[in-house]
Amino acid sequence: MASGVKPRVKVPKSAAAGETITIKTLISHKMESGQRKDGDGNTIPRSIINRFTCDFNGENVVDVTMEPAISTNPYFEFDATVPEAGTFTFTWYDDDGDVYEETKDITIS
Repeated sequence: MASGVKPRVKVPKSAAAGETITIKTLISHKMESGQRKDGDGNTIPRSIINRFTCDFNGENVVDVTMEPAISTNPYFEFDATVPEAGTFTFTWYDDDGDVYEETKDITIS
C-alpha cells in the first residue's frame, strides 16, 4: 500500500435479512490529475484512484470508474440490500497499479 493512502469504510454490524443499509467509504489519496506542473515546470504525473468496487459475498454491488476530475480523498455513499450474513469487500484501484482493499462483515439480526 502506498504511503499515506488509507481506506475507511462504515458498514452496520448487523441488519435484518432483506434490509437496505447505507454504506459510507472514504479513501485518503492526493489524486494528482496529471495537469499540474512542479516548481521546475515539469508535469506532475497523473496518480488517481481510477476505479472503486464493492462486492458482497462475491457479487458486485457497485463498480465506479473515476476520471482525473475526481476530488482528493474520494467519498462514496450508497445503499445496498443485505440478503444474508456475509462480507462486503471494498477495492480501490490506483493508476500506479496499487490496489487497496478493506473488508467488513455483517450479521443478520
